[in-house]
Amino acid sequence: MPEARPVLAADDLRDTPEDWPRRSHTVLARGAVSTFVDDEITTPDGAVVKRQYLLHPGAVGVIAWDDQDRVAVVRQYRPAAGFRLVEPPAGLLDHDGEAYVEAAKRELAEEAGLAAARWRVLADTLSTPGASEESVRVFLATGLSEVGRPDGFVLEGEEAAMDVCWAARADLVDAIFAGRLQNPTMIMGLLALETARLSGRLETLRAADAPWPARAVQRARHDG
Repeated sequence: MPEARPVLAADDLRDTPEDWPRRSHTVLARGAVSTFVDDEITTPDGAVVKRQYLLHPGAVGVIAWDDQDRVAVVRQYRPAAGFRLVEPPAGLLDHDGEAYVEAAKRELAEEAGLAAARWRVLADTLSTPGASEESVRVFLATGLSEVGRPDGFVLEGEEAAMDVCWAARADLVDAIFAGRLQNPTMIMGLLALETARLSGRLETLRAADAPWPARAVQRARHDG
């Protein structure tokens, strides 16, 4: 008979910080956004393993949902993927000291020319934890209004060829399940919104300034 698997209680369903000792930490390459590193890590049984991964500043995404049941999206070419992707407004946490929700407000204004009266947290993710430390927080923005792009902001590179559009929420959900949309922030954010909407959780979503454990852990690791 196979050994019985433990059943996790509701309070056990949480990711817990853990940091195995690193014997070495080598920077292999530095890029404009990410840094590629090689670590030698000692496992609990004393073995040493080598792991290579990307350091990343983190990002925020915004599901901007209006009173006509539409979501603001951008269509942006992504060279690494080889696709023009349908995405929510999003961007890097590359302004030192900027609050996460302020970064989301800035990105929504820069990319979509929108402001929002109400902000909540839909989901937090470690997007590719086997290969990158990138963490992404997806916000729900409602009570939308048109605004000009911030003074001095200029769309460059792929963003200069980006389309800004509206899409019906239900159509986006259908496109996700049909496999036509692939951006992980879009998939995570839309399905989180759909779950919250159908389960009556919209009014109990986390506050916009809710703690973000992944960012605290990453800051502590880098400061150490």
